[in-house]
Amino acid sequence: MAMGSPRVAVIGAGGRMGRTTCAAIDAAADLDLGPRIDLGDDPDTVAGSDVAVLFSVPSVVVEHTLTCIRLGVHAVVGTTGWDASSLATVRRALEEAPGVGALVAPNFAMGAVLLMRFAALAAPHFESVEVIELHHPDKVDAPSGTAAHTAQMIAAARRDAGSPPVPDATTTSLEGARGADVEGVRVHSVRLRGLVAHEEVLLGGPGEQLTLRHDLFDRASFMPGVLLGVRQVASHPGLTVGLEHYLAI
Repeated sequence: MAMGSPRVAVIGAGGRMGRTTCAAIDAAADLDLGPRIDLGDDPDTVAGSDVAVLFSVPSVVVEHTLTCIRLGVHAVVGTTGWDASSLATVRRALEEAPGVGALVAPNFAMGAVLLMRFAALAAPHFESVEVIELHHPDKVDAPSGTAAHTAQMIAAARRDAGSPPVPDATTTSLEGARGADVEGVRVHSVRLRGLVAHEEVLLGGPGEQLTLRHDLFDRASFMPGVLLGVRQVASHPGLTVGLEHYLAI
């Protein structure tokens, strides 16, 4: 540990992602692993830390993020399941805490971040686009935060380009057969034993198809992105949604 290293707390430290995060921070020469907080522990224990990494459960992650902001601790949040209302609550809290930064990242894997960016670049050039996310059956939210964020980025890119709606002549279907509608982009969720975390973006035009796919096999792949967030969050006050904003892409 170097002199003056940022002190990093981990909330949700007892979970699989939390344990992996603690190990990565502890192994980083420029970071100091601080309090390890799990379910039942007092989240105010983050006080005195510079940054907190949050992998707590969705039901309490907003409360934990607000606690960090109240205590002047930058927050790097990997818990998924955020909606517009929750993000707005955090954004308002940050307006009352000048200089404090919060990063909410649907995915910390560099490959997943790049896939989202590539999909947004490609989407205006194709008539059709749909997203498929595939995860293990123990995942509690559907669609995944990554897939929802991907669809939002695709929709924004198509709006900015003046693209027409994705064509779909479906008039009758079983409920859910066409997946979720995320700002006009269809998102399909698969839950299958043996999978970890996988995403496909299918783009189609007359006579051609482009498939973008990312496969995650081990949670260790998140750690470079988590450490990037920890190191940079103090330089990005306010709310940032998506790790891509910390990358020069």
